[in-house]
Amino acid sequence: MPYQWLLFDADGTLFDYDAAEASALREAFRLERLSFSTEIEAAYRQINARVWQAFENGQISSQELRVERFRQLFQQFNLNEDAQIFSRLYLGFLGQSSQLLDGAEELIFGLRGQGYRLAIITNGLSDVQRPRLAASSISGCFEGLFISEELPAAKPHPAFFDAVFQQIGQPQKSSVLVIGDSLSSDIRGGQAYQLDTCWYHPNGGAPLPDDLQPTYTITRLEELLDILQSQ
Repeated sequence: MPYQWLLFDADGTLFDYDAAEASALREAFRLERLSFSTEIEAAYRQINARVWQAFENGQISSQELRVERFRQLFQQFNLNEDAQIFSRLYLGFLGQSSQLLDGAEELIFGLRGQGYRLAIITNGLSDVQRPRLAASSISGCFEGLFISEELPAAKPHPAFFDAVFQQIGQPQKSSVLVIGDSLSSDIRGGQAYQLDTCWYHPNGGAPLPDDLQPTYTITRLEELLDILQSQ
């Protein structure tokens, strides 16, 4: 098989982050006795996307990210709430959510059974990602869990991939495939590091930037098996 290592993103690729996020938000708002609405949820998603982009660009730290998104949210809705305290509540609930996307469990067990070496590469937060993976049905399938908060840099920075490669034994780049849903971190990072990439894009239809060209694009996780079996 040409690929020996398969490096999977976590949220939005294997884990149902949207469902986990919505549930954690609702529970944190409920515990703080704050009114929650679809408008607040939509605003949070927009703010969160901007703050994560700033993190990926190296403009803020992971510690700042934890609080800044809620500071902006509470400011927008004139809520008198401590963003730091709320962030801890939210992350606690998020770390308890280990829902997988449809097809993820079958895919990972199938690949593991075929002898592929699997690892997770994520820009998520350590106190969320480690308990989520540990509580999931696929926790025993991965040889490594690489979290940007524990490494010198975040995806897409080459230093992130340098650290991952050092820990997995410096395999040939041609034997490694990156699978993820994020063009900005997974695909751009893998491409810049001269790795083949597989863009998981379940919604389809979005145009690609001119400077990005994934090696493969799939809309269903099971399509990855077809790609690997055709090699």
